Order: sequence, then structure tokens, then C-alpha cells
Amino acid sequence: MSLYETVVGLEIHVELATESKVFCGCSTKFGGEPNTKVCPVCMGLPGSLPRLNEKAVEYALRAGLALNCEITRNAKFDRKHYFYPDLPKAYQISQLYLPLCVNGYVDITGKRVNIREIHMEEDAGKLVHDLWTDETLVDFNRCGVPLIEIVTQPDMRTADEVVETVRAIRAALAALGVSDVKMQEGSMRVDVNLSVREFGHEFGTRTEMKNINSLKSIARAVAGESKRQIELIETGKKITQETRRWDDNKDTSYAMRVKEDAHDYRYMPDPDLSPFLITEEQLTHIRRTQPELPEAKRLRYPKEYGLSAYDTDILISERTLCVLFEGAAEITRKPKDTANWIIGEVLSILKERGEPADELSLDKDKFARIITLVADGAINRAAGRRVLRALLDSDIDVDAYVKQNGLEAIGGASVVDDAVKKVVAANADSVAKFRSGSEKVFGFLMGQVMKELKGKGDPAALKKALEEALL
Repeated sequence: MSLYETVVGLEIHVELATESKVFCGCSTKFGGEPNTKVCPVCMGLPGSLPRLNEKAVEYALRAGLALNCEITRNAKFDRKHYFYPDLPKAYQISQLYLPLCVNGYVDITGKRVNIREIHMEEDAGKLVHDLWTDETLVDFNRCGVPLIEIVTQPDMRTADEVVETVRAIRAALAALGVSDVKMQEGSMRVDVNLSVREFGHEFGTRTEMKNINSLKSIARAVAGESKRQIELIETGKKITQETRRWDDNKDTSYAMRVKEDAHDYRYMPDPDLSPFLITEEQLTHIRRTQPELPEAKRLRYPKEYGLSAYDTDILISERTLCVLFEGAAEITRKPKDTANWIIGEVLSILKERGEPADELSLDKDKFARIITLVADGAINRAAGRRVLRALLDSDIDVDAYVKQNGLEAIGGASVVDDAVKKVVAANADSVAKFRSGSEKVFGFLMGQVMKELKGKGDPAALKKALEEALL
């Protein structure tokens, strides 16, 4: 057993899904030509004045309430000063003294992870490193995109707890619709603050690994940095409080700069933005209109749909899966079948293609039609999977696709009986083995019957006919 305990706290930066930036009217849409979504305000030009986006405040409040926070009624913004090439003002508008949300929590397996605060701030730009020309370019399009920063207490002790915490927060924010939380696009970025200590001792010196953008990388970073710090301690070396960059390809972290403390940023109240009041009417409206959160679905799905805890956990992990499941299940009236198709077929195809589930776009009516056709025996499951693949590729008409590709199941009794008789006659040895107790050859005979019907038979009808023929 290890003598050391890992201690982890998180700073999770989440871009809010407003159409315009937090202090100006520029678009927040991802992508586009560099430096085309900017104006004097988000570029910090002299004489420009910020104006607060009320929708961004609403989204931040929704996140805070969903994560069980207390709301700061008298809120304000501060300036956080530092020089960096992608920060044109040389300060960031943030909240230090009166963060909008405080003292929240998220529950994970076996424990509660406390949230110290959620504060609002603006995003910086993006540095683009051109390896061909050995130049660093700056794209300011992201400057001024509204962010919330979720700061947890150092309550996590393992990589699994860290990943589960991030997953739970991500699922809640996605359900709210306040962010698309696409880690691969930078909409959600995680800073990992980590230290190690001998069990029962005080916290050790922490390091911060910045802007990790996948759950797999977070787990690897926690394990790798913990191992590095333990090795330093055991060789008598000192751990430096610093900001580090995690390199997932090399499975190690590198020092970037000495970690700053709050006083190094010379915080001051922002003179261009007035303090603002959060009213009880605002909070009442938000509470009344909050979407159903994953934890509520975790309780509802087994009761309402008869799903297992395992199936439920998979479905509620992504908002897109919940929406597809609930919409299709309402049409099919077969919630278990619908869940099985999503978990067993949709997710396996997405994994095979390397496509993320959070970008899934599937018409619920057409998806439900595939499930119904299979359940009714109109097409077999293999044909259903083929239609599903086609539907994931393009907006097909399901019934027309089935007809055009000859996928209708052969269910007529005479056709099935003829195929079974032909297979039984042609495979006398296998039939004899089955009748003498070797049940494993039944699968072979089923395959032969399906082959005889060119894969278009209804498996249930074939199984029944073959069983009767072998008696």
C-alpha cells in the first residue's frame, strides 16, 4: 500500500452558449476566419466601454443553482491584470471578491465534492503555433466569449474521482443547455491542481496543469503528475508551486511558469462596469424553468421506463442520448428496446467511426421507425442496423430505403418451411448430432437457413420453424 495520498482540486472553465460575447455584440460562434469576430470592446481599444450580457448572467445562475450553490445577490466584476499575447487589454474582466455563486457541491460515487465558487469572466484569445514558419500567430475571435469558472475544493483523491466529477458537472451543464461543453473545441477546459502528501499529513505543494481537454487526458495527467511528485519527495527534492503543461503524447508534464498568487494579478474593481443586483424574482423564474437534470433522470428512468441502473447511467451521460431516447421511446412505446438500440447499436457505430456522442444528430421519428419495423418482424435486426447506418449518414426515408434495397423480411410460412426442409435434408450429419444432444450445431443450422433466405428471414420465425423440424 502506498504511503502517499493524492489531493486534487479542479478549475473548470466553461464557455457559455450565448449568441454574443459577454461585454459586446460580437458573435461567439466557433470557428471562422481568424480575427473576424472582433470589435473595439473585445479588442480593448481606448475609449470602448463594456456592456454586460444579461443572458450570460442567467446561464451562470442556472449553472450555480444546478450545482447547489448559494447565490451572491450583490455582484460585481474585477480586473485581473497580466500580460499575455492573446489578452489585448493586458487585463481580464473576472470576479475575485464577490463571485456570483458559492458553496455548492456535486455528488459522485461514495462522496461529495464541494464547489468553492463559480465566477464569471471573459475568455482570452488563442495562440496558433505555426511549425512550418516557426511563428506564433494570434486569433482574437475568442476574446470576450463568456466563461464561468467552477472552482472545487481539494476533495478528490483518485483519477477516477476526478473524471467522475468532471463527467457529472459536464452532464449537468449540457442538460441545462448553458454550454455545449465540447471539450474537443475548448468549450470546456479543465485545470488540475494536484499535490501529494503522506497519509495524515498536511497538504503538500501543489502544481497546476492547464487546459486539459479530454477525460482520458485528465486521468492520465492525474496519474502522471502524482507519480512525478512522489518520486521527487522520495529523492529528497523540492516540489515547486508552478503551472505545468500536460503532454498526453509523451505522458508527462512540463513546467511553464511559476504559479502566481492572487496578489500578483493586482486585482481591482472594474471601473467601467457597475455592480449588479440578483433579485428574488430572477431566481424564482430560473428555478421554475430549469430543465430536468441528470440526477433526476437517474431516479425517473428505472421507475418510468423499467431501465437498469447501467442503461440509465449510459443514457444520461450525454444530453443528445437523453433527447433521442425519450423522443423515440414515446413513439415506439418500447423503452427497453429503444434503450438497447441506442446503447447497443448507435453508440457502437459512433465508436467505430470515432464520432463523439455529444454531436449525435438523429431524427427520433425515423429512428423509432427502424425499431418498430424490427420489433414487428418487417425487417430483421441485421437489416435494421444497415438502415440505421444509412440514417446516420444522410436524411433517408426509412420505408423507401427498406423497399429500394430489398430488405423486407421473408416471413411467409411456406417459404420459411421450404428453406428449413432444404437445410435439414442437406445437413444430415449436423441434424443427427443435434438430435443426439449436441445443441451447439443449432446455430450452424440457423445460419444455413438464413443463408438460404439471403439474410432476409425473420430470426424468430426461422428459429421456431427449425425447432419444429428437428423434433
